[in-house]
Amino acid sequence: MLAVGVETGRHTLTSTRGARMTTGRETFVQALARFQGAMSLRELARRARIDAGHLSRVARGVRPPHADLARALDRALNTDGQLEALVERKPARFEVDDFRPWETAELLGRIRAGAINNGTIESLEATVIELCCEYPTRDAHSLRREAHIWLGEIDRQLRKPVGLAAHEGLLHAAGWLALLTGCLEYDMGQRAAAEATRVAARQLGEEGGNPEIVGWSFEMSAWFALTQGRLGAVLDAARAGQAAAPGGSAAVQLAGQEAKAAARLRDKEGVRDALEHGRVLLASRPAPSRPDHHFIVDPAKWDFYAMDAYRLAGDDARAAQHARTVLQLGSSADGELAPMRMTEARLTLAAVAARGGDLEQAVTAGIGALSGQRKSLPSLLMVGGELDAELHSRYPGESGPADFREALRSVAAGT
Repeated sequence: MLAVGVETGRHTLTSTRGARMTTGRETFVQALARFQGAMSLRELARRARIDAGHLSRVARGVRPPHADLARALDRALNTDGQLEALVERKPARFEVDDFRPWETAELLGRIRAGAINNGTIESLEATVIELCCEYPTRDAHSLRREAHIWLGEIDRQLRKPVGLAAHEGLLHAAGWLALLTGCLEYDMGQRAAAEATRVAARQLGEEGGNPEIVGWSFEMSAWFALTQGRLGAVLDAARAGQAAAPGGSAAVQLAGQEAKAAARLRDKEGVRDALEHGRVLLASRPAPSRPDHHFIVDPAKWDFYAMDAYRLAGDDARAAQHARTVLQLGSSADGELAPMRMTEARLTLAAVAARGGDLEQAVTAGIGALSGQRKSLPSLLMVGGELDAELHSRYPGESGPADFREALRSVAAGT
């Protein structure tokens, strides 16, 4: 059975009063447009400290609003909670996103009733894919809550007698959800919970006969070890994961983690070998239909790994080239598609500027990189800490490095 918990609770729709009160039948999108006025979405996203691309999709009705986003917008627009009041809440134990092409509530009902058939499993798999694709941009707390609720429903089904195929399908869905939940928990700084969830995901992958889930559980172990400075453990997890799931997306990403560890160990040959191995693996795989899926490595992500490795290896020209590619591929007319990758790309360019003697640009770019709404806190603190050390080493006694350190401390403290 699953070794992860489930959060539950009831939410009630609140109401507000005031001169700018929303009308009774006004939707969130309509109210947002009215409150926004002539302000651009990009400027509103900046003031609210949220991802501009995600806000654009919400404003067009492509994505549903969630309470955390609505609260941030209310603060930026001084609307006294009126947008949060329009965020639809279900009186049941679960929240649903109405933009999906299937009916989530109906699917949950079928699962609870024990009506597990091929159609139900396919719908469940589609739900899991959508949740994994929301990882880069959606609020981590909100996404984790929804993943926990789905895990609870699957857990209840696994306690009932179901057919072999349905049982395997439930295990696979639970495994992917556990991986997603563990990543979110680690992003939020919940180290112990993330490790417990990662172990549960590996066990689900082993029980369900899904080597890719097992491989990604090792990738998470490598990531955890990397951000904690346990570089030998990164290499051990990378090798174990690639042996468990050779040739898959997890193996590609594990090669990237191996390159990152080798760079921090000043092993230039190891960096080169790991990057080449990952590049060959990636080239052998078909182009992903959903490159935004967190557990599918797309070519754009490989630039992200190469950028980090070259920065640490001191190859500034290649590090800057890959960082600019990450920024270019992560941008769209709607905003940022991969805000966490782009944050680290900006920190890389800040490091390159520092090495080139441009302290002002380094500090400006570094502080700007820390202001993103969607963060992986351990990764951000690791790369930000490396930039901080370089600034203080190269520019002792200057005020700029102190300003960056203060901004980094604010991020670490959650302020």
